[in-house]
Amino acid sequence: MMQNIQTEMAALKFHILILAFWATLLIPCSSHGDSGLTKRHAALYVFGDSLFDPGNNNYISTTNDYKADWSPYGETFFKYPTGRFCDGRLIPDFIAEYAKLPTVPAFYPRIVDYTYGVNFASGGAGALNETHKGFVIPLNYQLHNFKNMEKHLRHNLGDAKTYTLLSNAVYLISIGGNDYFAPFATNCSFFETHSQEEYVGIVIGNLTNVIKEIYNKGGRKFGFTKLPPLGLVPSQRPGNKGTCVKEVTSLANIHNAALPKHLEKLKSKLQGFKYSIAKLDTYLTERINKPSKYGFKEGKSACCGSGPYGGIYSCGGKRGVTKYQLCANVSEYVFFDSFHPTERVYQQLSELWWNQVPNAKEPYSNLKELFEV
Repeated sequence: MMQNIQTEMAALKFHILILAFWATLLIPCSSHGDSGLTKRHAALYVFGDSLFDPGNNNYISTTNDYKADWSPYGETFFKYPTGRFCDGRLIPDFIAEYAKLPTVPAFYPRIVDYTYGVNFASGGAGALNETHKGFVIPLNYQLHNFKNMEKHLRHNLGDAKTYTLLSNAVYLISIGGNDYFAPFATNCSFFETHSQEEYVGIVIGNLTNVIKEIYNKGGRKFGFTKLPPLGLVPSQRPGNKGTCVKEVTSLANIHNAALPKHLEKLKSKLQGFKYSIAKLDTYLTERINKPSKYGFKEGKSACCGSGPYGGIYSCGGKRGVTKYQLCANVSEYVFFDSFHPTERVYQQLSELWWNQVPNAKEPYSNLKELFEV
């Protein structure tokens, strides 16, 4: 009896070993940081400011002026605050969905798999290191984090696979608005001694340097946002502490006119460089001025905030001013807080960017084309 049991146990162990052997042959090969290479795809890497930040600022030493990790932020979609400066999803979240990618995670606190994409953006960041220095992750340091990620990928995948991954990827960048707000934090005299055109040139020059660095690592396909109409956000409306509206608007207009020209120059110099531009200035201005045409009821006031037009940056009561008002139906509003649009606006803008039709004056691609591998 005992001998029969031992014989059966030995046979069972043999069958388990055989099954385990065949299982190893059937499981797709993957290793740490390599899971995204089991099928061909274009990854999504994101840089920028609060329009794109998915929560990186939750993990840095900063003040609540540069954070949004409390209710009612995030409540529309996630049902909890993620650190996004919105009631729900941002443009990179929608673009990832359209590209059939997983939601692109924040770089912080830690990511295991970089092969589908990473979001390096930081609320309050600028192209200039001096913009909100010490409180945010500036664009140059976001680039530093990207380079560290690239080293990690090369270590795990090897040089050839890493270069292929990064050259197939799409890079979204939203930057500049904070560079133009920051000089006017106290007064409007900054440009009495500085040329607006020269200052914009420095901002776009820093952005250009970052583009070239990403290009040198393999990046070829980029998406850029024009600046929103900075003078029309609720915080800049009459009766609020928003100062220098005329100057900020002028700088944004100069930036938006200069950006396509600089990108065309890059395209003529960098082989294989492709780009798409989201016209946030036009898209948002249309919705602010004619909200009902796009399915909204309120274009000028924030859903969450206090003071005239909800322009005091008090949403959630954690930024010094504890009292705030919250609208009943966020889907009716263009702006969620004093500076940032609602998820519904971001969804509309994302759809437009994904499908926009190139023309003679604006020959750049839509995002859908850039994701084709």
